[in-house]
Amino acid sequence: MSIRRLLLTTTAALVLAASATADAKVFRYSTSGDINGLDPHLNNEGPTNAMKNNLYEALIYRDYELKLQPSLATEWSQTGPTVWRFKLRQGVKFHDGTPFTADDVVFSVKRNNHEQSGMRTYSASIVDAKKIDDHTVDLITKAPDPILDQNLPAVFIMSKAWAEKHNTATPVQGIVGNETFANVNANGTGPFRMLDRVPDTRTVIVPNPDWWGKVEHNLTRVEFRPITNAATRVAALLSGEIDMMFPVPLQDVPRLKRSAGVKVLEGPELRTIFLGFDQWRDELKDMPGTGKNPFKDVRVRRAFYQAIDIQAIHRVVMRGASTPTGLMIAPGINGFSKELNDRYPFDPDGAKKLLADAGYPSGFPVTLDCPNDRYVNDEAICQAVVPMLARVGINIKLNSQTKSKHFDKIGTRSGNDTSFYMLGWTPGTYDAHNMLYNILMTRNQATGTGSNNSGRYSNTKLDELTNQIGSESDREKRNRMIYEAMKIHKEDFGHIPLHQQALAWGIRDNVAFLPQPPNDSVVIRAVRMK
Repeated sequence: MSIRRLLLTTTAALVLAASATADAKVFRYSTSGDINGLDPHLNNEGPTNAMKNNLYEALIYRDYELKLQPSLATEWSQTGPTVWRFKLRQGVKFHDGTPFTADDVVFSVKRNNHEQSGMRTYSASIVDAKKIDDHTVDLITKAPDPILDQNLPAVFIMSKAWAEKHNTATPVQGIVGNETFANVNANGTGPFRMLDRVPDTRTVIVPNPDWWGKVEHNLTRVEFRPITNAATRVAALLSGEIDMMFPVPLQDVPRLKRSAGVKVLEGPELRTIFLGFDQWRDELKDMPGTGKNPFKDVRVRRAFYQAIDIQAIHRVVMRGASTPTGLMIAPGINGFSKELNDRYPFDPDGAKKLLADAGYPSGFPVTLDCPNDRYVNDEAICQAVVPMLARVGINIKLNSQTKSKHFDKIGTRSGNDTSFYMLGWTPGTYDAHNMLYNILMTRNQATGTGSNNSGRYSNTKLDELTNQIGSESDREKRNRMIYEAMKIHKEDFGHIPLHQQALAWGIRDNVAFLPQPPNDSVVIRAVRMK
């Protein structure tokens, strides 16, 4: 059954007090790992952002078809090449009852642009936010930004007064567990409010009875329960302990399809899974005392690429539920090129020769950092890569761990403490510039470029093109520059793109959805219990 074809009828709002009645509708769902916190301007990660979307809102909202819709802004326009004016929705209140005003927008945009923010990629072009009156704000960009509105659905608005009261006026990274006040509490304007959170155990949200929007769900309580073990997650679904789970382990899809009371929703996802290399250290962490970093040599990076049998991964590990790719973006993302998507051939003999030519005829040791609870079959993919690279002489040590530890290790907070790693990326704007800016541009803490460039790939020409793409309004010219930038990266073997994974959700028959977007994020406001 297609996720996007599921329909439901719109219902009236249910107030908070209904949870104590016989008509209470509780939705319980699970995935493989916990969210990384609640601070709206930290932790740019899919499931975490999906939870924030229940509690916080942005000026603009992206609907089920990924189209832009008014949210906290009722209208917007460009009053000049670098000025966007937003008329704000009146009568909106934060969960603590304080009114939403222009002051909160100005505060939130500036907070989102803080150097500690994990979300500043979405507001990086904004150099100033100015209050015109209580319900009008101007956002000023450093250059014309043709996709500012595409970025703003990820710039969440929080209460200035609440943040200042609780000493969390700026986002803070690097604290163990990120346990700042804003990361364990929430005060947004969204359709749900926080009731209870126990990290790694449960997050409970309930409807916001004062929400300004049109209520489509009939829920009185929502319980998110991370269950790391896939078999336990499937058992919980079959027993009725939970109502929905994702991802469904690929080997369990046929079984769930045969199970009474359960259905499987399947569809394509826009996330690209890839491997990256440390390309900035002069000495690889796994080769102390040698003074060498093999990944600085394009021949070595190409050898790794051509030693990986992506079709075997597609056939055996992913059981056909993947789309092998030669690019860092998926079909459906603006800027995708079918021509550039062709992969270089699987060629282990050629890989051996490349390694020998680069001065590593016997290979070298390296650690592969991999999550075990974030992407579909993530650990299994990495386990398959290990023997493929071993056949060309590479001694791989696999380091698999939960996603919070994995992202801390390969992320900017730890100084990119990785040599070889797995990551996945869906451009939040559904435009190639987002991937180029975050993943491929030279990492610069001051500007926020390359914020997820864990291996610190760097190419001056690609940087120049990405900056030009960010301010080019001519669509045809812009897409030509995207093509050129991605061609440079492909010929550099800057990363190893693997595939786009498929969506597979298990859901009990007592649950219905409005169409859900193809980004593996559950839109709770669209859930209805039968």
